[in-house]
Amino acid sequence: MVHAKPKPVIPLLDFQREDIESNARFRWSCWARQTGKSFTKSLRRVIRGIKRRRNQIFLSASERQSKELMQKARMHCQALEIATTFDNNPILKGTKYNQLEIELPNGVRIIGLPANPETVRGFTGDVFLDEFAMHAHDRDIWAAIFPTLLRGNGELDVASTPKGKNNVFYDLSQNDRFEKSVVTLDDAIAQCLNINADDIRASMGDDELYRQEFNCEFLDESTAFLTHDMITTCQDPTLDKTPDITTLNEFENLCIGVDVGRKRDLTVIWIIQREYDHLITRAVYERQNETFQNQFDLLASLLDNKHVHRLAIDAGGIGMQLAESLVDRAGQHRVTPVTFTNTIKNELANKLRIHFENRSIRIPVDPDIRNDFHSLRRTITTTGLARFDAQRSQTGHADRFWAAALATSAAAQNFTNTNPQHLTIKPLAFANTGTW
Repeated sequence: MVHAKPKPVIPLLDFQREDIESNARFRWSCWARQTGKSFTKSLRRVIRGIKRRRNQIFLSASERQSKELMQKARMHCQALEIATTFDNNPILKGTKYNQLEIELPNGVRIIGLPANPETVRGFTGDVFLDEFAMHAHDRDIWAAIFPTLLRGNGELDVASTPKGKNNVFYDLSQNDRFEKSVVTLDDAIAQCLNINADDIRASMGDDELYRQEFNCEFLDESTAFLTHDMITTCQDPTLDKTPDITTLNEFENLCIGVDVGRKRDLTVIWIIQREYDHLITRAVYERQNETFQNQFDLLASLLDNKHVHRLAIDAGGIGMQLAESLVDRAGQHRVTPVTFTNTIKNELANKLRIHFENRSIRIPVDPDIRNDFHSLRRTITTTGLARFDAQRSQTGHADRFWAAALATSAAAQNFTNTNPQHLTIKPLAFANTGTW
């Protein structure tokens, strides 16, 4: 007797199964972080693509996220015992972006792209917009991608956690053409997701971010010093947040901002390149529980790069000794100690904000950076002075913001004033021979 081979099974929670089995042409999903959005949606689109014999287009907020999403699709194909071919390194013609492809046996292609208006035109197929609220240029992307759906009754899945109300993802929540699915962390736990919500909330230490990331609340942007829209329009998915230090030798006109921490807060080293009136983030190095000696060694190695013109460092409190040591090493013409006061914070923050308003700064796509920048609140005291506050969370205390603000301040200085104030050398070997 020949026994039939059991069909492969992928374990799913109820809300995930409901999503996969839906026949809706347009589906909008607002799910909490870590509830399996990308896992579920990539599986849904693999199954729908095979069933409909139609190409599937995945758009992610960055190239790194695109690779991760396509890896999930490959895992689904393997679990379902579907033979595939995978191409992971073609350059998308006419752009600087990579296009990833999975080809299924029936000729269906799954195409993974970083979200950018120039990458999405010219394709036909069903579309999945992953973490759409986090996409820079989301309105341009929406205008470019929607015609993709016109032929063949194209389907569209849009999924994300919230990010304020000033974006297309929020607008779509009011569109009655879309079938809606909202899953909070509590909803997922009620359906047997094995996570302790109380531990997550206590560890995060930021009620507003918890409500946004896990309760799926669209929070008011009016109190934020930098709105989500201002931040995401300056995100660049091609930028590497943590490149190898040696790669910084490729760039000229570099400036560094350092917000110093030790145990409670991060030390953040923000490196930008000044190109005329524009600032391009070339690296963001984050250190926690790092000894001051190790921090000094890292900063000293960065200052050894001849293309680094200036370094501005938080010199208040625990940063004082580190700042003094760097001045002794490189001189005041290259290292600027900054002691934070309300007046100085106001000046630094407003200079950085102007770059975001003018879209003259580019930053990596990174949720910690985005949430850190958005956490800053500006209030006016009873004496009429501006005050900046940010709730301390597990991922930071606006440390990235102040490091970027210091780097921006360093870049605003005149690069021509680079004459050293002093130079210390060893005695000349032939000083006593009479040559001189």
